Amino acid sequence: MIYFLIPVFNELDNIEKLCNNLRNVLPGAEKYFVFSDDGSSDGSPQKIQQVLNKEAYIILGDGNNHGPGYAFNMGFEWILQHSADVDKDLIVTLEADNTSDLTILPVMVKNAEMGFDLVLASVYAQGGGFDKTSFLRRLLSFIANIILRFAFDLKVLTLSSFYRVYKVSILKKIKQVNPVIVQEKGFICMIEVLLKAVKNNARIIEVPMMLKSLQRKGKSKMKVFKTMMSYLKFLLKRK
Repeated sequence: MIYFLIPVFNELDNIEKLCNNLRNVLPGAEKYFVFSDDGSSDGSPQKIQQVLNKEAYIILGDGNNHGPGYAFNMGFEWILQHSADVDKDLIVTLEADNTSDLTILPVMVKNAEMGFDLVLASVYAQGGGFDKTSFLRRLLSFIANIILRFAFDLKVLTLSSFYRVYKVSILKKIKQVNPVIVQEKGFICMIEVLLKAVKNNARIIEVPMMLKSLQRKGKSKMKVFKTMMSYLKFLLKRK
């Protein structure tokens, strides 16, 4: 089974295209779509129900806005409880705004099937990049990645992207030695999970990706300054 875990917060304008793309990707694979709604007020959950009415899916959430970390943790916990084969099942996490390039997903899944516990879609790997992102956002992302890689001695290039393929088994290992899989509520949650995976000796590989910002309708939900401050607090807390 391949579980798709997508956190959603007010993505009504992007949902229909996202759902249609998810329906068509990896033809022949057994797929289950897990939407973790983080308190959307624009009708995103209703749109998901309308578009995916014949697909295998669930929408999680309590109607409140907690942050992407909470949304991911809720989805991970649900999948761990429902996975029938933790050694073979996979989880694909991605953004709800269509910026994740699904054309590279077959390669990412193949890498996971070959034995990698965590496959990262990387804008910094050779061949990756951005189709349209402000210079300031690129610069801040680049600096943050360098600092965090140095501080935690990480050998990967992309640390915070949502777009990943996990083996369910690595998340089960993380849960066995941690009270929760994801504790951080903000966007820093992706670095938290990555560090926990590394600590559990996960085999990790990166696949080059072009971030498709032009495919997004509306603005990114990530606030650059707030996110950078959360990175700093996370770094100080861990050191």
